[in-house]
Amino acid sequence: MNLRGWACAQLAGAVLVMAGGAFAQEIEPSLHEQVVKVPLPQSSSHEYLVATTYRPEGDGPFPLLVLNHGSPSNAAARARMGRYRVLPRIREFTQRGFAVIVPMRRGFGETGGEWVERYGTCSDPDFYKAGLIASDDVLAAVEFAKALPYVDGKRIVMLGQSAGGIASMAAASRSPEGVLAAINFSGGRGGRSRTNPGNPCRPQAMTEAIGRFAETIRIPVLWHYAENDRLFAPVHVFEWFRAFEAAGARGKMVMQPAFGKDGHRMFSAPDGAPVWTAEFDRFLEEIAFPLNQPPEY
Repeated sequence: MNLRGWACAQLAGAVLVMAGGAFAQEIEPSLHEQVVKVPLPQSSSHEYLVATTYRPEGDGPFPLLVLNHGSPSNAAARARMGRYRVLPRIREFTQRGFAVIVPMRRGFGETGGEWVERYGTCSDPDFYKAGLIASDDVLAAVEFAKALPYVDGKRIVMLGQSAGGIASMAAASRSPEGVLAAINFSGGRGGRSRTNPGNPCRPQAMTEAIGRFAETIRIPVLWHYAENDRLFAPVHVFEWFRAFEAAGARGKMVMQPAFGKDGHRMFSAPDGAPVWTAEFDRFLEEIAFPLNQPPEY
């Protein structure tokens, strides 16, 4: 059975609000928040991912935004993530008419279990393999959400921050049906903000990985960074973007001026929303992404 069939077969039993135990986090009714189980293929090391869904008022169908989290540097921090429940950012998307799904990938937060996105050592990382493994989880969430009754499975955006940005591009390289755009906020792997600010592990390995992903990316991708990103300095980011374009992919690079003390945190910072939402809206307009039209009265 393919991934979509596996997801659809288990949808009825998977959509539920979990009120106790490990899932005893607050639920936001105004966003129609639900905690769900996203089934994984039987060949996976996990049975399912824990994810959270949100949607605007109404029945839809709504375009879908798949929000992909970053990766803390150690196991304890990954476990503490719980669910990636960034409500102010999620509200920005629902206010624009998107339904949202936020999967916790294997090894993170409430999904837990083995961390499967290991890229090896800093001196010899395999960012391409790690990205592909992360994309398995992203695409499982895409297929699950497409079967939700209020989602339009032909209007999907994949968006990720940091390692989630790379996971989104890796998923885009596999040409998922219905995905029309991807957005990479401060994407990268191997950042060393404490010991080597701005200079990640083997940036050339990321250049090579992005070039390989880009060979099969057929949708437009927004790249959004800040000049003072403490994980990924502009000199590396522009090299990655050159490899992306050289491989034939279509993208738009936005390098913002320095933001706060660390531009890598722009997406999560309360005062960052006016900056990144302006570029998000501009990008959707430029690619003519079909948002819902407001009702006529």
